[in-house]
Amino acid sequence: MNKKILAAALVSSLPLFAQAQTSVTMYGVVDASFGIEDRDIAGEDHAVVVQSGTQSTSRIGFRGTEELGNGLKALFNLEAGVAVDSGAGDSTLFQRRAVVGLQGNFGTVTVGREYSPIAAIAQATDALGHGFYGSSLAAFATPAGALPRATRRLSNSVNYKSNPWNGVVIGAAYGAGERQSGPSNDVLGISLEATQGNLYLGAAYQEVERLAAGNDKEYASGIGYKFGAFEARAGYLVADPTGANNAYEQINVGGTWTTGPNKFFLQFQRQELGNGGKGNGFTLAYTYTLSKRTNLYGTFATLRNNDVGNFGLTSAGGTLLSPLVGADPKAINVGVRHSF
Repeated sequence: MNKKILAAALVSSLPLFAQAQTSVTMYGVVDASFGIEDRDIAGEDHAVVVQSGTQSTSRIGFRGTEELGNGLKALFNLEAGVAVDSGAGDSTLFQRRAVVGLQGNFGTVTVGREYSPIAAIAQATDALGHGFYGSSLAAFATPAGALPRATRRLSNSVNYKSNPWNGVVIGAAYGAGERQSGPSNDVLGISLEATQGNLYLGAAYQEVERLAAGNDKEYASGIGYKFGAFEARAGYLVADPTGANNAYEQINVGGTWTTGPNKFFLQFQRQELGNGGKGNGFTLAYTYTLSKRTNLYGTFATLRNNDVGNFGLTSAGGTLLSPLVGADPKAINVGVRHSF
């Protein structure tokens, strides 16, 4: 009788043991705001808008790990964007991230659609954290009729990130263009990040073989430092496509101040093109934390272009851009963000 009880107890414990070795999580962010946008066009009224992803892109994702033993772990992540204002999803289901890989003493290797080496540097050195209008996400935009700027995500990629060693992390990536003829459209990138106490330093470089005449070059570098309730960040991004007067440069300088549930954001941004176009942007934002998962926010952003500039304000959810050269767009939004 005791043997039967022991066997039953053993069998019933097996699913629990398997569950302890495998972890799958569904997560997401739901972010919506109400605001007013002005594209600075004569005779055009301000637009009243309800938007998704002003602070953070609304998304739903699935991630998981499996312990394989001897310090080795399998992992995956599938993440899709969602437009809360309309209920629509991305045209490609898991366009935000779709990877599978292994993690161990050697670091982490992922295969699939992954963030590029310069993406982490750009976000870490953006005082707005790639949220709100005026964020460094403008460096990854592709305005209509313009050449692509910096590459944020890599499809068909193999990626590596080392484990921290004295605060230093090394990253590398290869994105296969999968072309049978002509320029390969391959992407190669490397990154270096160092964290020492409250100081963060990062730099990354990428090349894209888009044309036979030469490779597009992309750079990112920046610094962050935290002292008490204050945090300062500065970033420099360059996208230099092959050809004359195509280089795009972006400088971001800003900081945050946190007091209780209140957090204030301030950022200055300068964008330049090789053709002489320049745009100076300014963002002021505020968040109020209601819980670990929910916060309210308000933000104001404005950008002034010179006579040949045509830059826009970019948030996590999109870009406010005027069709007119020299126009000065601006936006004000209030919203709520919930993560789960």
